[in-house]
Amino acid sequence: MLNAVGTILLGCCLTLGLGYRMTAGSSAKRQFQIQNGPCSYTFLLPEQDNCRTAAAADPESNQVQKDDPEEYESIQRLEQLEGIMENNTQRLLQLENYIQENMKHEIAQIQQHAVQNHTAAIIEIGTNLLSQTVEQTLKLTNVEARVINQTTQLQLQLHENSLSTNKLEKQIILQTNEISKLNDKNSVLEKRVEEMQEQRQTELKGLRAEKEQLKQLVQRQTSVIQQLEQQLLHATANNSALQQQQQDLLDMVNNIIATSSMTRSAMLQDAPTVFRDCAAVFKSGSTKSGVYSLNLPGITQPIKAYCDMETDGGGWTVLQRRFDGHVDFHRTWKEYKMGFGDVSGEHWLGNDFVAQMTSDQTHILRIELQDWDGNSAYSQYDEFSLADESQNYRIYLKGYSGSAGKISSLGQPGSDFSTKDADNDKCVCKCSQLTSGGWWFDACGPSNLNGMYYQQGQNTNRFNGIKWYYWKGSGYSLKATTMMIRPADFQQAPLK
Repeated sequence: MLNAVGTILLGCCLTLGLGYRMTAGSSAKRQFQIQNGPCSYTFLLPEQDNCRTAAAADPESNQVQKDDPEEYESIQRLEQLEGIMENNTQRLLQLENYIQENMKHEIAQIQQHAVQNHTAAIIEIGTNLLSQTVEQTLKLTNVEARVINQTTQLQLQLHENSLSTNKLEKQIILQTNEISKLNDKNSVLEKRVEEMQEQRQTELKGLRAEKEQLKQLVQRQTSVIQQLEQQLLHATANNSALQQQQQDLLDMVNNIIATSSMTRSAMLQDAPTVFRDCAAVFKSGSTKSGVYSLNLPGITQPIKAYCDMETDGGGWTVLQRRFDGHVDFHRTWKEYKMGFGDVSGEHWLGNDFVAQMTSDQTHILRIELQDWDGNSAYSQYDEFSLADESQNYRIYLKGYSGSAGKISSLGQPGSDFSTKDADNDKCVCKCSQLTSGGWWFDACGPSNLNGMYYQQGQNTNRFNGIKWYYWKGSGYSLKATTMMIRPADFQQAPLK
């Protein structure tokens, strides 16, 4: 780059103009000076100083010595040098022209490159400055946003603090009012306490007066007691007469007891026989179906039960009967325990009585079913019993037979009894509330003879009706059902 600049400056110096001149120095030597603009070039030519001096001093001698061969040679040399100088000058001029012509494009390119580099540098610097400015602007924007957020948060906190302060002030005002009210109440109570203290003092005075009166009464009573003691002493003297009267009374009581025992024996002879179940009633000769009184050992009050004396030889104690829907069977545990309904119509005999009846001997369970088309079927179990209440009246069955399905629709053996207020089934749902009634649901199994009673035309597609799955399916509600038991050793009367 510096070489190019130097070349340009040299060219400039040559371009400004060429010239030369001869000067004489103090040494009397010939000097040739070339002026090219601000640049000047000086050349010294060799000369003979003595010859030149003599010639200058004497022109005639100079003319005489003109033909001196040495001087003549020097002049020729000078002329040669001048020619050489002229040639060099021309060459320099040509060189200048050549440099001007050939260096214009390069100078322009150099200037253009310099301008472009300068512009690129300026643009790069400007870009860097812009990027730095953008970064600084973003940073300032972020800082401003943070400051604004913090300011907003502080304002919100100040607002919340002011609200809480206002609330606290209101609470303080309310508490101050309440304290003033309490002070007023305390003052009133203090007055009442003072009044009560005054009343108590007056009452104490009255009690003390009453105490004095009681003391006087006690003294009087002690005197009266002393008088009574004296009277008792007199009465003991007449004790023998009283003992005679007591003996007479004892004799009268003995006579009355003897008379009552005779009357009781006569009444017992006239009383009817008490039956344990309907099989006993049948064996006694009563072969007409109806309501009879039954009594088990350990039960003080007899129970009324309906006895079926016609089905399969008779002697059946009916546990359940439904045929018109007049009785609601969606009952509580206690109602199923004690029994409900009218034994001459729809009813449930009672789990407690059935459990006691089947506790000491084997019984047969027979279930009679009837649909709305006049068809009948039955299911019979050779062994049936109920556990007591502590085991949730658990049912035990064995030996199924009958026409109401090849498989038993009653719950699996060992199922507990459930009602709407006592859930003892094996389902996560409450089967009694879901399907209605009290039954041995197991897991809401295939039967429920205590479900909702639906009349004809409404008895299909009912999941909570009177259901016996293996005869009519799960959605058919039956018209009539009867559950009855009798001892397994019951012997039917011979046919006449």
